[in-house]
Amino acid sequence: MNTKAPDAHLYSAPMDHSYRAALQNGNGNGNGAPRGGRPGFQQGRQFFQPEPEPLPSNGQPTPRIFAYIEDLFFLAKINETARKLNLKVDFVKTDKEVFESVEQTGEKPSLILVDLNNLNVKPLTLIPKLKSKLKKETNIIGFLSHVQGDLKLKAQEAGCDMVLPRSAFSANLPQLLRRHAASDEPDEMVQ
Repeated sequence: MNTKAPDAHLYSAPMDHSYRAALQNGNGNGNGAPRGGRPGFQQGRQFFQPEPEPLPSNGQPTPRIFAYIEDLFFLAKINETARKLNLKVDFVKTDKEVFESVEQTGEKPSLILVDLNNLNVKPLTLIPKLKSKLKKETNIIGFLSHVQGDLKLKAQEAGCDMVLPRSAFSANLPQLLRRHAASDEPDEMVQ
């Protein structure tokens, strides 16, 4: 049987905080040289993408872009990006809203964005309806979580022209909107 106190052999001393002085200059080792990693990389700095340049408004009507999105993060991101590009995105909940707009304006949308996780619109039944009415003049881009490989295949089979992971969709949103707003031919899209 052990009669010793459990902490009899442990030594405890005050913590030495001298390492903090070396970190105060921001590079980690106190001598001006970067600490490990890539040369020129500064810890704590973030990379911000440059603001997208707005599309010129040359008197032509802006391309019609519709989005089936309820996720507030993506809704705000799409709205802000479109505003910076001088574009208008209409957020819709049903296919009837898109078809009514086409009837009223006589113009088919150039792009439709679909959150494939938006269960309120049932994207796998919505996409074939949109494709059958709007044909090749309208590109449909869906986005989903990167781990949803089965849903990606089903969306492509349903008629999505492009299916992207959420991160790639978010990172490339300005280029996607610009490309579809500027292109006259829907076949110019690279898949």
